[in-house]
Amino acid sequence: MLILNRPEDTQYFAHPPCNNLVITMTQSNHSLELKELEDKLDQLIEQYANVKNENNSLKTKQDSLVREKAKLLEKTTLARTRVEAMITRLKAMENGS
Repeated sequence: MLILNRPEDTQYFAHPPCNNLVITMTQSNHSLELKELEDKLDQLIEQYANVKNENNSLKTKQDSLVREKAKLLEKTTLARTRVEAMITRLKAMENGS
């Protein structure tokens, strides 16, 4: 790009025909590259949101499963205690007869 100075201290820009085409093509390429970067960034943001939602969902499910496991362990312990008590009573009945 050429800058022409006039005696009135006013600057005018002159673009030779060839340079004007190069500038336009360069701006077009930059615009296209910028648009591609914006699209990729949008995709990354969307993927991040999806992964974050999935992670939260998995954490909730894990918490639920941990609580369920604790309840099952408690039931198993209670059942074991009852079975052991029944065995003890049966042995006592056997020895008493």
